[in-house]
Amino acid sequence: MNALQNLVALVTGSSRGIGAAIAELFAAEGARVVVHGRDVEALESVRAKIAATGADVLAVPAELTGFEQIEALRGRVEAEFGPVEVLVANAGGNPVRPGPIEEISEEGWRATVDTNLTSTFLTVKSFLPGMKERGHGSIVTLSSAAARRPTQHTPAAYAAAKAGVELLTKELAVQAGPQGVRVNCIAPETILTERNQRRIPEEIQRTMVDAHPVRRLGTPEDVALAALFLAADSAAWISGVVLDVAGGSVLV
Repeated sequence: MNALQNLVALVTGSSRGIGAAIAELFAAEGARVVVHGRDVEALESVRAKIAATGADVLAVPAELTGFEQIEALRGRVEAEFGPVEVLVANAGGNPVRPGPIEEISEEGWRATVDTNLTSTFLTVKSFLPGMKERGHGSIVTLSSAAARRPTQHTPAAYAAAKAGVELLTKELAVQAGPQGVRVNCIAPETILTERNQRRIPEEIQRTMVDAHPVRRLGTPEDVALAALFLAADSAAWISGVVLDVAGGSVLV
C-alpha cells in the first residue's frame, strides 16, 4: 500500500470517472495527490472523499488548452505540495459524434484536437522540464482503443487526436529517458464510468461484452491499476509503451 509513498502526483481530469479512480488509488498508495478539473463542485467531491481517508490532497481547477493557465496550476502545486513527480495526463473528451470525416466541422476538429492532444502536449511541456532537472519522474498519458482499432463507429477526430497522444508519448520517452523520466500511455476500451452507465442501455452493454475475450466491460479501477503499475517503480524499466486496457479486444 505504499507504491507511491510521499510522491507528489497530479492527475488531470480527475473530477470524475477514470481520473477520479486513478487519484483515489494513488492516494491509497501513499501519494500526495493533486486533483484537477473544470467542474468545481465535482472536483471538491473527489477532494473531500480522498481527504476523508487521511491522505494529503489538493484540488486545483484549470483549463488545460492554454499554457498560461497550466503554468499557474504548476506554480500553485509547487508552492503548496512541491514539485510533481508523477503526472497522469488524463484530461480529454470527445466533443464530436461519429460520422463521415467530410461532415466534421472545422470547429469540431479543432476542439477535439485541443481537448485531447494539445492539452496533453501543453501539460507535459509545463511539467517535464522540472522532472528532467531533478533527474526523475514518471508520466502516464491516456489514449483510447479508438486510436488502436478504427471502426465505422469511431469518431475520426477523436481517434486521430488520441493516436497523436500515442506518438507524442513515444517521442517523449526517447527524449526524456536519458534524464531519468519515463513516459508511457494507457489505451482503454469502453469503460463503465458513471456517465457511460447512464448513456449506454443495459441491453447494449450486454452485446458489447461479447466483443471482448474477457467477457465484461472495463471499470475505472481497471485503468487505475494500470496507471499505478506504470507510474510506480514496479515499471522502472518500462518506457514508451502503449498499454491496451481492453479485455483482449485490441490485439496488435
